[in-house]
Amino acid sequence: MPDRHRDLRATVRAFAESEIVPRIAHMETSAQIEHGLVTAMARQGWIGVTIPAAYGGMGASHETKTVVIDEISVVNAAMGAAAQASILGMAMIDHFGTEEQRKEWLPQVADGTLLPTIAVTEKDSGGHVLGMASTGRPKGKGWILSGRKVYVGNSHIGGLHGVVVRTGESPRGLTAFLVEHDRKGVSLAPHEPRVGLRGFSFGELILDQVRVPDSHRIGEVGEGLAVAYSSSVLYGRLNLAAVAVGIHRAVLEQTTAFVTGRPRIAGEGVVRDRLGAIAADLRLAELAVYHAARRLDRGEPCDTDLITAKLQAVGAVQRATALGMQTHGAAGLLTSLPMERFLRDALCVEPPAGTSDIQRHRLAQEALAPGRRKQWSERFARRTPAPLLAPI
Repeated sequence: MPDRHRDLRATVRAFAESEIVPRIAHMETSAQIEHGLVTAMARQGWIGVTIPAAYGGMGASHETKTVVIDEISVVNAAMGAAAQASILGMAMIDHFGTEEQRKEWLPQVADGTLLPTIAVTEKDSGGHVLGMASTGRPKGKGWILSGRKVYVGNSHIGGLHGVVVRTGESPRGLTAFLVEHDRKGVSLAPHEPRVGLRGFSFGELILDQVRVPDSHRIGEVGEGLAVAYSSSVLYGRLNLAAVAVGIHRAVLEQTTAFVTGRPRIAGEGVVRDRLGAIAADLRLAELAVYHAARRLDRGEPCDTDLITAKLQAVGAVQRATALGMQTHGAAGLLTSLPMERFLRDALCVEPPAGTSDIQRHRLAQEALAPGRRKQWSERFARRTPAPLLAPI
């Protein structure tokens, strides 16, 4: 099948090779956040890839967005993660924002002058969104927000945080708000060292009696859980699956090059078996991820496809990095080769938007009670842009 996104892939890869590659060594050793690189990607229009043209975006498809994240991640998963994180932050405005909110914020995201985030997770509740303790209480014509959010993608470089807090006691007691980074009472905790995705800002947002007007509320009061879930299912899982596929491509490229340069091991059956397993897993992950993206673009009910895409892509890349390390032997432990970076980065794409056991749990729920809930991919089908090119 011809690749209808060949030119886009070439453009993204060329940018990554020229702009990101020279910074990788510094990112790995300094632990500094690459604000400039993320801004440069945003100015290419890639954060606004699915934003409708009426708001200044590319008006392109989820498949196109997946190509962009995939290709960046082949070169550097940290920057792929940064791109997808702000795309995810944009989704809540696109899904639930009023026309006024969309006109105000989406053009700034589309032209790269504003990086949005989404802040839902808390340290003590993790993936259990309903267990959050951050609060929002009404005051006058606005709200007072307090609490701490962790694992916020682009936390320290984002200009607009999409925050979900508790405004009531029931499962419908969550509400979402937009909070500017420089609003009084907003601060950030220092970054903690982590195993991978170095150069990517992934930290803690602190809200201390932050006053926001009601015009900054996203969705209705009590719709916060829906805001969080729709962004996670429709964007988060597919975005992270694309990062995983990109790392997987890099693993295959690196391991193949390593073996090809060593004829004595290239003919070993066990080595060929590993390479074959890496390649087969990559193909299956690609099929799952791009199939889900195309179904989403067609407006078909595909929540389980999106969940499956992340589950399969993450499992595949973790197996691939393990096999790649085995094939490199002791050389894989050297930081002069990228294999150990691939291994560390592959570990980091599993927890966001739900670990693999959570994905299996969601699939089991659907298997046991098919059609129990209306799928997010159906609810927002009309807001899904047309593919960049006609389907093949």
